[in-house]
Amino acid sequence: MQKAVIIYSTTDGQTKRICEFLVQKLKAKIDIDLFSIDDIDQVELSFYNKIIIGASIRYGKHSPKLFKFIEENIQILKEKFTAFFSVNVVARKEGKNTPDTNPYMKKFLQLTNWQPNLLGVFAGKIDYPSYKFTDKQMIRLIMFITKGPTDTSGSFEFTNWKSVEEFSDRLLQN
Repeated sequence: MQKAVIIYSTTDGQTKRICEFLVQKLKAKIDIDLFSIDDIDQVELSFYNKIIIGASIRYGKHSPKLFKFIEENIQILKEKFTAFFSVNVVARKEGKNTPDTNPYMKKFLQLTNWQPNLLGVFAGKIDYPSYKFTDKQMIRLIMFITKGPTDTSGSFEFTNWKSVEEFSDRLLQN
């Protein structure tokens, strides 16, 4: 049985939820482990056949820890089957929800020396009630500018779970 690892970098938890969904979909056919990027130092990546990384966007950027991890592990990432997906609210919009059209995915690929075998982009979630005051106001402003939801009393999930399931199917095919 193949062995895979999913590594996630999340800001508010939606990327972790997507990763947990993938684990549930894949675990019957792949021996799979799940780790936060914060805990990845203790993991021996050479042990895995597949390395899957999911990362969220906050204020237009992926976490610096993600780039550091890729830089430190670029050789093994180039030797293994790898997949990467980005979770961002921009992906809620048609025409910005694929690896070829999502500005954050395109920027990510330009900034790294890594070309994953499989790419995915998933819309995230806005959970105003859970944000601190400053984040709530900044995200509300961004949503106002981009014609998104601005009601700070609500949560708005944009993740297309069917797309996540299709991504899991593609992971099994490779």
